[in-house]
Amino acid sequence: MENSTHRPTPKRWRVSPLIPPHLNSELEEFPSLLRQLMYNRGITDYGAARAYVDCAPGAETNPFLIKDMDAAVEILRRALQEKNPIAIYGDYDVDGVTSSALLYEFLMKLGHTPRVYIPSRFDEGYGLNLDAVEQLYREGIGLMITVDCGIRSIKEVALAKQLGMRVILSDHHQPGAELPPADAVINTRQAGDPYPYKHLSGVGLAYKLADAYLRTYPQTGVDARDWLDLVALGTVADIAPLSGENRALVRAGLDQMRATERQGLYSLAQVSGIRLENINAGNIGFGLGPRLNAAGRLDSALAAFELLTARDVFNAGMLAQQLDAQNAQRKDLTLRVQEQAVQSALQADPDNPVIFAASPEFNEGVVGLAASRVAEQLYRPAIIGSVSDTNIVASCRSIPEFNITSALDACADLLVRYGGHSMAAGLTVSIQNARELLARLNAIAREALRGVELVPVLEIDREIRLEHLRDEFIPQVFEAMAKLEPTGRGNPEALFCSRGCRVAAARVVGDGQHLKLTLQAGKRTFDAIAFRQGYWLDQLPERVDIAYVFDVNNYMGRSTLQLNIKDIHPAEE
Repeated sequence: MENSTHRPTPKRWRVSPLIPPHLNSELEEFPSLLRQLMYNRGITDYGAARAYVDCAPGAETNPFLIKDMDAAVEILRRALQEKNPIAIYGDYDVDGVTSSALLYEFLMKLGHTPRVYIPSRFDEGYGLNLDAVEQLYREGIGLMITVDCGIRSIKEVALAKQLGMRVILSDHHQPGAELPPADAVINTRQAGDPYPYKHLSGVGLAYKLADAYLRTYPQTGVDARDWLDLVALGTVADIAPLSGENRALVRAGLDQMRATERQGLYSLAQVSGIRLENINAGNIGFGLGPRLNAAGRLDSALAAFELLTARDVFNAGMLAQQLDAQNAQRKDLTLRVQEQAVQSALQADPDNPVIFAASPEFNEGVVGLAASRVAEQLYRPAIIGSVSDTNIVASCRSIPEFNITSALDACADLLVRYGGHSMAAGLTVSIQNARELLARLNAIAREALRGVELVPVLEIDREIRLEHLRDEFIPQVFEAMAKLEPTGRGNPEALFCSRGCRVAAARVVGDGQHLKLTLQAGKRTFDAIAFRQGYWLDQLPERVDIAYVFDVNNYMGRSTLQLNIKDIHPAEE
């Protein structure tokens, strides 16, 4: 059972205004519903609409606009010419693993077998560490390329340089005030970087490095676009914004995945129950991504790397089954941590805006997932940590109104290490500093959130009266939804609401965690599913207002219309 018994913070619905008449006329070549959906996503002229529908990347995407890219290409070229051993130093999440797999396969195509080093979440923690740098030096590594990590690893990069290694640092996380002394720093967020799109994931930057190299030194039969499937996997799983260039990269990657020749991806889709010919971003976010992440959360992320680079059918199948089993175990562990953290929050001072829970019993591999669930459930910044003898290793998840990494910047003197984005971060703090850290973060949050109504908002694209729904409207909905893909953060799926639906039948499924409904509107009935909302069963009113997306339920070879409910309100009179 993966649904908390504590009911989440009620959401406020905000129905988008109708598209203005002048823009409606300007976009008349597009279907009516699509015009409204694009307007709701900030598209206010024909050029932007055309680029959106065509999924054009937008601004200039030349990789050499990224600061230090020229230097990185020449450093890599020299290492290859001199046959210097190269190490790829990755991270243990999907973004890091796909970045590592991309550069590994790219260098293999160039005739070099690199050393891939992915640290243990439990023994080494996030990012570079001094012991690993020394180990790579002892192995004779001449060039270290970091992917999805390293932007705050000043001491570790300095050690690598002191030992005589060259370093290409590739990381999409927010830099600190000081950059590590790498030979090249590939990070579009660093000061003075002219690259127009700032939201590339770690694997997106790895792709840019490969693309830049091949533009300068073309290789017969080698094309950076061959790895767009990995770019799509890592970008979606890392919850990077699916806008601009990311959206274009992910759409192209999804097209590639639909006809994949990657054995590991095929095997993973099989155990996930996903048909690759119909894959979308949601299948990555809720199916493939969690299974790939499960390896690094419970054991070693090397299993995920080995799966993605596997060529042998039997080996790929075994690894896919292993990751599927680990993902099931991860779900149970996450729920336990989540429920304990919520109980802790309910017993703590209600004036504290930051939720904090740490225990030696919390599995370090799932604290990030639990923090995400708690932040979503209670709509407050959440810090969940695992306690060792001397330190707390924690994950932070925030809400749009509070930049968690900026808050941690103001507490840097209390932290052993930290880093992340505005909405997510990781930290290590000594047990003796934990109380002071929490007090300071709460003070910062109280000031930042003063006067802010902490209520999550659901942006509704359009209100629909289900009793008046015409059959011919349904194909229009699915056609418009297809144009929105890939959807995710920064480009949400089409969300509708309907009011006053009568609950004709209700039951829980999936060990009580999901709610299955039959809804009646006028003379029409609709099947509906509300994932992770099983808690409604004992308190459902006779009539409900629902926020939902249109979905297709594939069962026993039959495909039927289904409403995928995102939120339920008791119907207003």
